[in-house]
Amino acid sequence: MTLKECKKEEKADREFQKKFKFEGSISVLTRMMVDPAAPEKRGGGKNLPLRRGEILDVIQFTNQEQILCRNSQRRYGYVPRAVMLHL
Repeated sequence: MTLKECKKEEKADREFQKKFKFEGSISVLTRMMVDPAAPEKRGGGKNLPLRRGEILDVIQFTNQEQILCRNSQRRYGYVPRAVMLHL
């Protein structure tokens, strides 16, 4: 990883912490997959766009309805628990 890529990731992580009021280090709890039968949804606001079969890193189990996740493009957002499957 080059220095430029490293700085870009650090900036994205700082923006995530500010947007979601997340304190502490960002660590992946587990990985989960979006249900292949779930409808695809556009992201918006604090929600992450959903693509069928996509594998997401779980950052935090926020409540009974939503999970805070990161996708492969290092974008963060909330995902409904109903469309997530354990690997």
